[in-house]
Amino acid sequence: MTAYTFYIIAIVVILFLVSAIRILREYERGVIFLLGRFWKVKGPGLIIVIPLIQQIVRVDLRTIVMDVPSQDVISRDNVSVKVNAVVYFRVIQPDKAIIQVEDFYMATSQLAQTTLRSVLGQHELDEMLAEREKLNTDVQNILDQQTDAWGIKVINVEIKHVDLDESMIRAIAKQAEAERTRRAKVIHAEGEMQAAEKLLEAARTLSKQSQALQLRYLQTLTEIAGERSNTIVFPLPMDLVENLIKKTE
Repeated sequence: MTAYTFYIIAIVVILFLVSAIRILREYERGVIFLLGRFWKVKGPGLIIVIPLIQQIVRVDLRTIVMDVPSQDVISRDNVSVKVNAVVYFRVIQPDKAIIQVEDFYMATSQLAQTTLRSVLGQHELDEMLAEREKLNTDVQNILDQQTDAWGIKVINVEIKHVDLDESMIRAIAKQAEAERTRRAKVIHAEGEMQAAEKLLEAARTLSKQSQALQLRYLQTLTEIAGERSNTIVFPLPMDLVENLIKKTE
């Protein structure tokens, strides 16, 4: 009877130890509750949890990559787009992540969706397409502030796609083409203005020296003579024209 009792006690002790021993990996922490009340955070390594008296909740401290589903967003200029993103976050305070919120992953996911719609809805479509880095930072800062009470650190937010419907894509293409045409006309007008300024400057320089004007006249005659044309127009010197005008008066 004594040996039988000893075996029973030994089995109970072994079962107790097996159920009490926990091994936590380097990236895991155990939130320990003592009779339902928070006691401490343990790990990593070998820890002892007293059955029926203590309970343990494992928390992963590695960076979690969460995909934010595609969200319907109406921009400030009333353009409907679909936007999806990815959020990188990690638990830095395991006790808060377990005690302060029921499911920190689900809560962060829902918060990321609403924040994405709210932030992007305050910007126009051009800003969504051209200032994506700024929008990423804005969403990250808001998420980080609101999840701080849950012991969560939002590391990064990346907007992956901004999807437009076909009609909006065509409208943007027409707008881009009109912008290119406008720039071409502006560049052409600026070139004409610069050319006119240079011609005016050259005319002023030639008017100061009559010899320079005569040389320019002879150069023009040489260029005309070199061309293969049946008709040649000889320009008259301005001083000769002025003399003829004076005589007619």
